[in-house]
Amino acid sequence: MVRGVTPLPHGSGKKRKVAVFARGDAAAAAEEAGADIVGAEDLVAKVQGGADKEYDVYLATPDVMAIVGRLGRILTQRMPNPKAGTVTPDIARAVREVKTGGRVEFKVEKAGIVHMPIGKTSFEVEQLRENFAAAIGAILKARPAAAKGHYLQQIVISSTMGPGIKVDTSAAQRIAEK
Repeated sequence: MVRGVTPLPHGSGKKRKVAVFARGDAAAAAEEAGADIVGAEDLVAKVQGGADKEYDVYLATPDVMAIVGRLGRILTQRMPNPKAGTVTPDIARAVREVKTGGRVEFKVEKAGIVHMPIGKTSFEVEQLRENFAAAIGAILKARPAAAKGHYLQQIVISSTMGPGIKVDTSAAQRIAEK
């Protein structure tokens, strides 16, 4: 499984509600950075009480993961995870990246498909091109060492309900390497 997080130069254009599990100075830094809600045991109790759907992204500091671990079945895919970059000691930076929409997560499905937003149709062409290059670069960096041959088999980009447009994979790799 290949998964990761990458910042996009121009953001994804999406506003997200962020909940942060933190204590002390990290909690204050998260509030200052713009988190929608910050807490530790109290936030865990709130999520267990049914508030899990209110927030799009959950972030945590490493010191509170012991209490956050109880939420695994409730949060499932949104559970803070060090591999996804949602468990970090620099919580303020992570909150700013998520709130600006500049940070997107990607994960390869069983069939080898990666779905990743790179922007909105209202973005300028150059902004979309730079976001696309950053996204492809992140996928290529996350490539497992055991993967041989052509890693990118096919690339198709589309708007949410628009037709798919095929992209030449070798051209995409050259763009990402620049």
